[in-house]
Amino acid sequence: MGAWGGRRGLVVGLAGAALVAVLGLSGCTSGESIAATGAGGGEQRGTQAQAKPSAKVTATPAADAKDVSPAGPITVVVADGTLETVSLTNAEGKQVKGELAADKKTWTVAEHLGYGKTYTWAGSALGADGKAAPVAGTFTTVKPKRTAKASLNTGDGQTYGIAMPVAVVFDAPVKDKVAVQKAMTVTTTPENVGEWAWLDDTTAHWRPKEYWKPGTKVEVAVGIYGVDLGGGTYGRDDVTSSFTIGRAQVVKADTQTHRMVVYRDGVVTHDFPASMGLESDPGRVTKSGTHVVMSKHATYGMTNPKYGYSNVVVPWAVRVSNNGEFVHGYAPSIPDQGKRNVSHGCVNLAPANAKLYYDSALVGDPVEVTGSNQQLGKADGDYYDWALAWDKWTSMSAIAN
Repeated sequence: MGAWGGRRGLVVGLAGAALVAVLGLSGCTSGESIAATGAGGGEQRGTQAQAKPSAKVTATPAADAKDVSPAGPITVVVADGTLETVSLTNAEGKQVKGELAADKKTWTVAEHLGYGKTYTWAGSALGADGKAAPVAGTFTTVKPKRTAKASLNTGDGQTYGIAMPVAVVFDAPVKDKVAVQKAMTVTTTPENVGEWAWLDDTTAHWRPKEYWKPGTKVEVAVGIYGVDLGGGTYGRDDVTSSFTIGRAQVVKADTQTHRMVVYRDGVVTHDFPASMGLESDPGRVTKSGTHVVMSKHATYGMTNPKYGYSNVVVPWAVRVSNNGEFVHGYAPSIPDQGKRNVSHGCVNLAPANAKLYYDSALVGDPVEVTGSNQQLGKADGDYYDWALAWDKWTSMSAIAN
């Protein structure tokens, strides 16, 4: 038994030794392979870690670009490096103003370029590999068939009433209203929800959904320079305006009670007897609807050839529509004020009362007329904005809401 057991142990031992040898050989071979691969991978990684990338410069517009908008974007950007020098010059050699970012990775034009001009890039960037890469190339801006001017109805530093619309008027038809509307912004603090509406091919108005919040700060930017208005007409200049909305004053004039009541921040400040348009004559009716104060005149000459009068001078005239409607003083109608409507469409007050209202009014104040048999509308001209329901107003935007 002992001998048998010994032989078995020997056989097993030999087999085990052979297995160990095989495994050992296999392990040795595998180890050498891994070691070799590891060494090779290490050398490759080391090489990659030591190889630094060269600068990659991208100029916008690209070299040889044509019909570029002079409003931009006009930039040079570098990856894997920094910009050392950048210049952009016109055909006369004049350099364009530009700004280099603090990290020296972006250079941006700081002024509008000209129409129909060729510009040349120059400069260099330093790559992470220590080598210089050139900033180079030329491009040409678009040459318009014609240019169009835009004007705003609001002025810098002014204070307007809570119904004031922002009106932009172009001196040529706008065919691409979407592109132009995208270039026009109204920023308000605090926020007032509002929308642009195109009243015709040359006129766009922005008004809030509800009357402005008193004290609102408003920034208007009509950034049409370099924008194609359609048909090869481009914007001539950008136009901006910064203004403030004043206190909340609302006038309510009722043609049936013959009263004009002035509310300041919800409180009645004046309640005047008034005479409004004679309703038996369709040409003399004071239109119902929300009018907007457009201008103020200490004296104003009234002329209406249809009714046979010319340059009848009245005091303290406040225009509330482009159809000839004013709130003004008129002494001859004092016996009718508070009793009957006898005017040619205006709201007549006693001169002393008209002065009180005149002194309190701001351009942009709403004057809400009720009770008459005609409604304010498009035929009455600016500003009939508030005569339109909000869904109708937003449907007149060039951009779907």
